[in-house]
Amino acid sequence: MSSNEFDVEARRHASDFAIRVRDVSKHYVMFERPEDRFKQMIVPRLERLIGRPPRRYFRDFAALSGISFEVGRGETIGIIGRNGSGKSTLLQIICGTLQPTSGSVEVNGRIAALLELGAGFNPEFTGRENVFLNASILGVPRKEMEWRFDDIARFADIGPFLDQPVKTYSSGMYVRLAFAVAINVDPDILVVDEALSVGDEAFQRKCYARIEDIKDKGGTILFVSHGAQAIVQLCTRAILIDGGNKILEGTAKAVVNQYQRLVNASPQATSGIRAGILEMQDSSHQQGAATQQAETAIVDYLWSEITSDRIPTSELPNEASVARSKNQVQVLVQAEHFDSTLLSQSITHLDERGARIRDVNIRTLSGERVNTMQVGRRYLFQYFVDFLIDANSVGFGMFIKCLNGAGLGGANSNRTSGSLLKSVSQGTTYCVQFEFDCRFLPGTYVANCGVTGTIAGEGCIMHRVMDAELFRVLPEPDLLAIGYVNLEPMLTVSLEGRSSGSL
Repeated sequence: MSSNEFDVEARRHASDFAIRVRDVSKHYVMFERPEDRFKQMIVPRLERLIGRPPRRYFRDFAALSGISFEVGRGETIGIIGRNGSGKSTLLQIICGTLQPTSGSVEVNGRIAALLELGAGFNPEFTGRENVFLNASILGVPRKEMEWRFDDIARFADIGPFLDQPVKTYSSGMYVRLAFAVAINVDPDILVVDEALSVGDEAFQRKCYARIEDIKDKGGTILFVSHGAQAIVQLCTRAILIDGGNKILEGTAKAVVNQYQRLVNASPQATSGIRAGILEMQDSSHQQGAATQQAETAIVDYLWSEITSDRIPTSELPNEASVARSKNQVQVLVQAEHFDSTLLSQSITHLDERGARIRDVNIRTLSGERVNTMQVGRRYLFQYFVDFLIDANSVGFGMFIKCLNGAGLGGANSNRTSGSLLKSVSQGTTYCVQFEFDCRFLPGTYVANCGVTGTIAGEGCIMHRVMDAELFRVLPEPDLLAIGYVNLEPMLTVSLEGRSSGSL
């Protein structure tokens, strides 16, 4: 390969990634007492001079240990982990505000970061002055910032405080201004570290909408949050960090499930769960692909049978007997039955604390087990709970999500005092049933379930099962509703000045 060809190939490969982290570690020297710092400066040198092995008056703390990953251009990656796991340290190293002890970080493009409250702001400067200071740190020319300033001021929406010293700002004002600067410099890479939780709900919604806009335009986003829902909805992939180590990388939904296992575990069970996560192979994306493949195969088969006249229209269900397109053929899939191939491949059991959930299923009101359902019909979500210890104020719950993890709705008996069991005894088993209307639109969904209680005066999650039951809602012809939930919409269109009519 010639040198020119090599350069072209190198540039092509370089443009494939936005962030590349290779074996990054960060160690801190920790001293128990102030005088130990002075001793460490003097005593080891003297001991080496007289031929003795030098003593250490500090302990080494590894904030990060050998972390490696790569973020492609246009990806949105979530980083999640318990408090003190090293998330913020990692982001600071990526943004260049902290140097790693070992390893390397490559960043390909302009990076804008919202790392912590007021980072990059001088408290004595006004908001306006800090906008230009922050922009210069990001490498944006002053002339460019002058024509961007109105957009920044409009997004921050802090009124006359823009010309006041930022030391007079509330935490919400800090975040408003910092985020407004970060997203209005057209960053190639946006890094956000939990700071959005400070703002009010309206501002958070505005921020998330802008993040979605950056995503749609092909920007790269590195997003840290304790909010599992935000990670699932925003991110294509996620990384779970614990104790300074990367212990899992995969689809956002699969990683969040394991994070919830870890964060809800008792201290005694944490090490075992952590070891199990380290050995995991992420297979949740295979489940979604397999489900889609199965649905496509069924439709393709039925369509071929109809078009070749091997299925007479007289044998079709009435509502499908005039199938005019391949999409309409989907109604031919047998209604309300149990499909043994439609099983959750990502079931996750959180730590058991005196209770065990088993035999999760969905049934018709007549008791038949199903996992393919019809829009508008009524069903039972059922599971059994074995209690291993005595407990009080016991509640039960269920929650239904899309395959991508976005929450849709459910029920929780903790919200109504009359639905709690005052006490349960060790060795008893309860059958839990939630009766509900299937208001979900055609598609595939997954259900969680859980049990809570009070043990020795302390409330806790006794057991929870994530992705416990997979189910499919069958296609319906001529549905006006779109999305995930059937709002039973009715469309009315009328010419102004005349009586209206429903379509």
